[in-house]
Amino acid sequence: MNKIKIHWGWGCGSSGSALAWHVCGRSSILSTTYQQRYEKLQEKAWGAVVPLVGKLKKFYEFSQRLEAALRGLLGALTKQALAKQFAEILHFTLRFDGLKMTNPAIENDFSYYRRTLSPMRINNVPAEGENEVNNELANRMSLFYAEATPMLKTFSDATTKFVSENKNLPIENTTDCLSTMASVCRVMLETPEYRSRFTNEETVSFCLRVMVGVIILYDHVHPVGAFAKTSKIDMKGCIKVLKDQPPNSVEGLLNALRYTTKHLNDETTSKQIKSMLQ
Repeated sequence: MNKIKIHWGWGCGSSGSALAWHVCGRSSILSTTYQQRYEKLQEKAWGAVVPLVGKLKKFYEFSQRLEAALRGLLGALTKQALAKQFAEILHFTLRFDGLKMTNPAIENDFSYYRRTLSPMRINNVPAEGENEVNNELANRMSLFYAEATPMLKTFSDATTKFVSENKNLPIENTTDCLSTMASVCRVMLETPEYRSRFTNEETVSFCLRVMVGVIILYDHVHPVGAFAKTSKIDMKGCIKVLKDQPPNSVEGLLNALRYTTKHLNDETTSKQIKSMLQ
């Protein structure tokens, strides 16, 4: 748009003929019309993206509170009631990341928000929602949403940090609980007797997400990971359970195992497991 306006302005100044003036006059009207339309579209787009950025901010802030809450939760994970709460959080984490991975508009909208906000600040134009997301917060949010699975990364980092900061607690306290949760989910899903008790598919999705989530956490926390022969998680059985589901419902979970685990590509991982995840 700026290039067109500059070209027309130069044409008007270089000729004094009535024809040139007439053409330039019409061009100026056309340019003004385009500019007005652009400004209206810009205003409409801005009005639509600001509320969405507010939601992104809330989810980011939730991830920060989640990280803080996990420290206390991990310390008492062996209690059954807290284990269920832990599973609920994992279920939300995998569900959120699954939606995020299939919605590239999230990052595009936030990038548009930042690009539009910068010139508005330079020109001292009041911007609705600017107080909600300042520049420092916007930088942190950009790094957060740039991750393929931002909530799961927050979860994994918090778990790893908990283990490293609590060296007085045997690491087995955490890994044994994670492997037990993975085994419970796998058995419930692969045993027809237990599976038949599920009254809706959401329960199946819950078990699948929790199973994958605890596998990823185990792989990040345990020194040799979840894929080694000495692992207490039956990885072949867990992958088979995933493969037995409708492909469209588990592709995101399989991708989470492929791309967010730590030890899948280690030499200690069997070729069969690697082949199952190809």
